[in-house]
Amino acid sequence: MADLPPPRKHAASADVGHATARHLDEHRAALTGHCYRMLGSAAEADDAVQETMLRAWRSIDQFEGRASLRSWLYRIATHVCLDALSERTRRARPMELGPPNGIDGPLTTLPSYRWVEPIPDVLALPADADPAELVALRQSIRLAFVTALQHLPPRQRAVLLLMEVLGWPAAEVAETLDTSVASVNSALQRARATLTTRDMSDAHAPLSDAQSVLVDRYVEAFERYDVNALTKILHEDATMSMPPYALWLRGHEPIRFWLLGPGAACRGSRLVPTAACGSPAFGQYRPGGPGESYKPWALIVLELSDAHIVALNYFLDTETLFPRFGLPPELPPEPQGGAQGPQAQGG
Repeated sequence: MADLPPPRKHAASADVGHATARHLDEHRAALTGHCYRMLGSAAEADDAVQETMLRAWRSIDQFEGRASLRSWLYRIATHVCLDALSERTRRARPMELGPPNGIDGPLTTLPSYRWVEPIPDVLALPADADPAELVALRQSIRLAFVTALQHLPPRQRAVLLLMEVLGWPAAEVAETLDTSVASVNSALQRARATLTTRDMSDAHAPLSDAQSVLVDRYVEAFERYDVNALTKILHEDATMSMPPYALWLRGHEPIRFWLLGPGAACRGSRLVPTAACGSPAFGQYRPGGPGESYKPWALIVLELSDAHIVALNYFLDTETLFPRFGLPPELPPEPQGGAQGPQAQGG
């Protein structure tokens, strides 16, 4: 964060005297994850954390030390997010905006503020979390879960996250939101009821060893552009989406036809692994032609359930996403005489 003047000290807490910009910044990843769950946008989460840090710095003399510094920051961040949510519409994924399309469906685009965006794991997961906590936090930033959260009214969303993800008692949440314990418990019940109506496709299941092998099979099949092999590892009701396009597909045959039709331009692509929303992800680079570098095409985020891939999410805003994920702006061309990707295996 930007350089700030020395903090004002408060005799009530030793923490306050040491709450320098560096100490505040130690909580950035945890706060980013919280704001991302609230807002569904990596960019908005970053803005919310910046505002949280500024509000915390300006009011550091009001921190009484009754709770940890991180809990105090969570309170500020929650109110920053509630303020932001009062001024915008709900984010979604293409699957929520209409029925699945055929491969000849209209390629209507919607602005970025309409979509739930992916976030790099490294920005949203605190490095100091213990292994069990890290598993839970990783599951709480899955695309399906974050999308489901957007269906909750903002205060219900805050209650659910503070209690279910952060493990706060109802009394502390009530104090944070300036309401009663009874109101908090009622909001939690309503939030839970809403989430039970959402299909979150095993959003809370950690990645198994078998699924890690499945991801390797996906990479191998995609880079060979073996459409038959790709189809075999998809769930029969798997979805494919491509924000900012509203078009989306469901099922083996529509996805297969797309990969053999408009998607065939991706033949010969290379994948660079990363992690997004607690899930396997890849930067996809398409070949630019003989002797030319590979150019960014999509950030692919996979969603898995049991032994299948249940969703292929292609986020096409590479100008924004690749720098955010630390992905290179291009990949060097294959050496002359290097192996070329085979033709798509379609029949």
